[in-house]
Amino acid sequence: MPENHARKPEPRHDGASETPAVPASAGPGEGPEPAEPVHRRNRQTSKAGRSAGNPLLGWLKEIATVVVIAVVLSFLIKTFLFRAFFIPSESMVNTLDVDDRIFVNLLVPEPFALSRGDVVVFRDTKGWLPPAPPKTQGPFTWVQDGLTFVGLLPDNSEQHLVKRVIGLPGDHVVCCDAGGKLTINGTAVDEAYINSAEVPQVRNFDVTVPEGKVWVMGDNRNHSADSRAHMETDGGFVDLKDLEGKAAVIAWPLNRIKTLDNYPDVFKNVPAAR
Repeated sequence: MPENHARKPEPRHDGASETPAVPASAGPGEGPEPAEPVHRRNRQTSKAGRSAGNPLLGWLKEIATVVVIAVVLSFLIKTFLFRAFFIPSESMVNTLDVDDRIFVNLLVPEPFALSRGDVVVFRDTKGWLPPAPPKTQGPFTWVQDGLTFVGLLPDNSEQHLVKRVIGLPGDHVVCCDAGGKLTINGTAVDEAYINSAEVPQVRNFDVTVPEGKVWVMGDNRNHSADSRAHMETDGGFVDLKDLEGKAAVIAWPLNRIKTLDNYPDVFKNVPAAR
């Protein structure tokens, strides 16, 4: 064999091992950094790949979570605390205008007590209103119904009424005294909430409110078919169990946002029912 032919190095047998290559950054005596376990690297790589590869999926999940939480909260609020309604008529002008949106406190009359002067929304169980026309079905009717059900849209049903409570159970309500004023339990009241644009027409009545019922009247007296107009139907009284609640806030339009007053000063001198 020629002398200049490369020879295969002979294996060492002195017990020494080959020294691995050390990175240039390693200092004297430093060994290589321990390798990261393969299973950990794979898991991190997989996570990074999912996040980087599907940003839209993550965004959609966040939006869906927010929507679900909003719907659940709205449903709970609508069921137990507040419910939205809109005003279709002029019977409560100037307190409420046509197409106002209001929020009704469902905690009145229970567990919180009802007061004279409260504006209330109640179900028409006695036929004060004409039958509602059949609902027209459109391509998005189910969406509107769903949003109304969870409380995100006001209830557009025509089978609710809104009036002001004048007489509580046991109250003796009379119209009118010699001065043309309404009296409750013998005390005349100055009804500051009545629409001042028109002089109310006098419609005489003399009633005592039965237990479990209330006497209601509209603020726009000449344009309100209230308890006075339905005395032939259960005396014109409204059952407490039919009350949805107390109208608390005008929420729309924006230039009319305000809380609704129950005018406690009007009734402060009225004695309790006997």
